Amino acid sequence: MITRYSKPEMERIWTQENRYECWLEVELAAAKAMYEKGMIPAEDWETINSKADFDSNRIDELEQVTKHDVIAFLTNVAENIGPASRWIHFGMTSSDVLDTATGMQLKSSGELILTELSRLAEILKLKARQYRNTICIGRSHGIHAEPTSFGLKFALWYEEIQRNIIRLNEAIEEVSVGKFSGAVGNFAHLSPEIEDMACKFLDLKPAKVSTQIIQRDRYAYFLSVLALIASAIEKMALEIRHLQRTEVHEAEENFSKGQKGSSAMPHKRNPIISEQLCGLSRVLRSNALSAMENNALWHERDISHSSVERIILPDSCILIHYMLNKTCSLIENLVVYPENMKKNLELTKGLVFSQALLLHLVKSGLTREKAYALVQQEAMKSFETNTNFLDNVLANKEITTALAESEIRDIFSYERYLRNVDYIFRRCGIL
Repeated sequence: MITRYSKPEMERIWTQENRYECWLEVELAAAKAMYEKGMIPAEDWETINSKADFDSNRIDELEQVTKHDVIAFLTNVAENIGPASRWIHFGMTSSDVLDTATGMQLKSSGELILTELSRLAEILKLKARQYRNTICIGRSHGIHAEPTSFGLKFALWYEEIQRNIIRLNEAIEEVSVGKFSGAVGNFAHLSPEIEDMACKFLDLKPAKVSTQIIQRDRYAYFLSVLALIASAIEKMALEIRHLQRTEVHEAEENFSKGQKGSSAMPHKRNPIISEQLCGLSRVLRSNALSAMENNALWHERDISHSSVERIILPDSCILIHYMLNKTCSLIENLVVYPENMKKNLELTKGLVFSQALLLHLVKSGLTREKAYALVQQEAMKSFETNTNFLDNVLANKEITTALAESEIRDIFSYERYLRNVDYIFRRCGIL
């Protein structure tokens, strides 16, 4: 992933240096387990534990010859340990190291992502409370529908993020596994007990069954959850883009001092963060698909997945962490225009009350078909003549016969559209 979309704390997890550190931790965990089971002499374990180290430059140098990164790593570690290094990688295969280390990296990454996701949830909760009684127009198909609470938008996003928190916790658990079961996963050279102990040292669970590798449905699930989080972010960003349009202007991204919107048009204030987030979400979804393609491999494994994972695992973790950080800032600093919301509510001159009127006519005794025809007739008149819907309704004798004028005027009130907002908020745990 490019630096532009990286945060240092996440980027560090996926550096080559940290990758080697994880490899070394895995090898030392296995050696420690073998020592405690009496397989490695105490003197050799003391040497291994005190001298095990690596040099990234030396590993790169060795890999030019070996054409195998794990062998190059092991060779360099052996150079530091000396003869006792015969116990390093004993009974193991490369994927025991690679996949167990990947489990460590994904676990650490997932925990960082979870922290940002939880922070976003809290910001959304606060915004929902702040705007719970701020009335705005709801839109379906992009067209004015009925009034609603602006706070409900945030409540909706909050609830989705809560679901993603549950999913992410499950996904972290799913990938926090290791294996020390050897070349085809049958423990031919090391016992399951060694695996159990080594995984415990690394704060991982042992995979209950594996081939040469940990099965890739785990990684596919993890990346699918990241893709779902990205889609939730895109949902928020897309809404803000629409609300920031000149014709709407109900909310917009914070425009900081000195910021420029366009190289050509000095007046522009563009929703660049939201657009960026929408674009980046596409990458996460593409990566999730690649992860699914990695699940089906030849027999006990091939390496067609390896090159893909070198890209999609670090990139997905780094990218979603960056996106969450940007989304937190976007929502926290969102500029809201309640007066413009009220102005937009009035654009259709009362047509937003058409369903309320329809239902009152039905309750008065009219058939739904008759009531619908009467309301639509006056609604279309308002559309075509740009006249006030209430005035047209009051001029319709059939409607005023069914409903008293005072009742009709009461129907044209925004109160009903907010009266259950607190109930929804309590149900979501926001109040």
